[in-house]
Amino acid sequence: MRIGELAAMVGVSTRTVRHYHHLGLLPEPPRLANGYREYGFRDAVALARVRHLAELGLTLDELRDALADDEGRELREVLLELDADLAREQEALAIRRERVAALLAEADLRPGGMVSLDMATMLRDMSAGGSKIATLDRELFGLMGTVAEPGDRARVAELMRPFTEPEALARSQALYHRLDELAGAGREDPRVAALAADLAAQFPDEIAAIIVANLGAAPAALRPEGHAPEGAAGGRLWGEAMLTELSPAQVEVFREIVLILKERE
Repeated sequence: MRIGELAAMVGVSTRTVRHYHHLGLLPEPPRLANGYREYGFRDAVALARVRHLAELGLTLDELRDALADDEGRELREVLLELDADLAREQEALAIRRERVAALLAEADLRPGGMVSLDMATMLRDMSAGGSKIATLDRELFGLMGTVAEPGDRARVAELMRPFTEPEALARSQALYHRLDELAGAGREDPRVAALAADLAAQFPDEIAAIIVANLGAAPAALRPEGHAPEGAAGGRLWGEAMLTELSPAQVEVFREIVLILKERE
């Protein structure tokens, strides 16, 4: 078949075929006596694979590496791998559709809700109850759900699930409102210690252990003495940005919670 027939068969332009030849991604077949290239079925399979890999967003070097693996392999192996690529893409699309469906089911659909399915479910069940601090918490979880790795998102959602039970949610909302009452208060406010103790008591041991193990990633204002910054700065920046929204008394509550959890461990 000629280049136009090959291009039509795979759904690309003849210019694209020539471009792939130029980049060395698609071998050029031998020319006939009349000077035209003669393509066969294997060329169509190779072109389809180049096109699909390019659509997946591979870099030029990655494309070359992937295609180099195909040299000398049986046609059936190449087709099976192409089919596996398509199956993975189909699975990814199905996950995206689940996420869209979950968001469409939300009564209050806002741009801030664009998080993973696990996180969206958790945030839906964690009502802010009109609390400013609870709203900040939800926004922080929403940010985490946008940038964290899938495994980390699922883990956080699972750990926070007990807080979405009706009784636990009612206790949390009462504590959030006590925190709200500290807006504008100073670090020495007499309500700080009791509120910090009550809040710390709500943390299950597993969550407390994770917090203590990651104190190096906490904002400077919350890190106990002797804990140097550790890990990527991104997590600290989130926390520091959130602390700017709080009063000195509210920040002191969170600092004392960290100390209580550290002593518990």
